[in-house]
Amino acid sequence: MLESLRIARQTLEQFANEPANSDRIDRVATLLAERFRAGSKVLVCGNGGSLADAVHFAEELTGRFRADRPPLPAIAIAEPGHITCTANDYGFDHVFSRGVEALGREGDVLIVLSTSGNSANIINAARKGRERAMHTIALLGKTGGTMRGLCEHEIIAPGETSDRIQEIHMLVLHILVELVEVKLGHARA
Repeated sequence: MLESLRIARQTLEQFANEPANSDRIDRVATLLAERFRAGSKVLVCGNGGSLADAVHFAEELTGRFRADRPPLPAIAIAEPGHITCTANDYGFDHVFSRGVEALGREGDVLIVLSTSGNSANIINAARKGRERAMHTIALLGKTGGTMRGLCEHEIIAPGETSDRIQEIHMLVLHILVELVEVKLGHARA
């Protein structure tokens, strides 16, 4: 247990001590606030635990995080009927890109989560988002994998295992909601 805590602390410190990460997070939060002001929405997707994080992020925006504020339009591409139908008819590599094609519009934001950066369905979603003139943001791990360079904004978490990377991703997602609330005037800094 103590070793797990030590590794988690070390991973967080490594991420926090990279000055570019706070700049990246602030740029993404500014973009999100601007797009919400313009009436755009956010789509978010990931596999496994990253999908759970995507759902959690969307509900923090549509529900309530810290501030009592109007709901913000966010959709996790996580509906089981869509995923199973698309996987059956088109293959699992297209479960998210079909959702982006159905729901994404020019000026919307797509956030993709991948600890490896190598998931074909996440890569396809990012490509579809770019094709639809959406703003694309990737939360990645390790080296960024084959996703590195594919999205407009990238935040890459250090870590040797998916769980440590996902812990950083969830922290980043919470900070993004916090900053969006501040930038929209719903909370204090």
